Amino acid sequence: MKFFLTVIGLVLVVEGLPYFAFPEKMQEMLAQIQKMEPSQLRIMGLISMAIGLAICYVVQRTAWFQ
Repeated sequence: MKFFLTVIGLVLVVEGLPYFAFPEKMQEMLAQIQKMEPSQLRIMGLISMAIGLAICYVVQRTAWFQ
């Protein structure tokens, strides 16, 4: 549980960093995202999840990271 909460905390730090560092740019990007079709956003989300899952799998299965 400690590891899980640490990961959630790190995700929030990484997600919040662009908003802190580049707030105007993030507003522009969010305006562009609102114009996108839901199907495009769904595909982007699916691709992001697949990449994240692949990274987790490789890290867990590779002896170099242990």
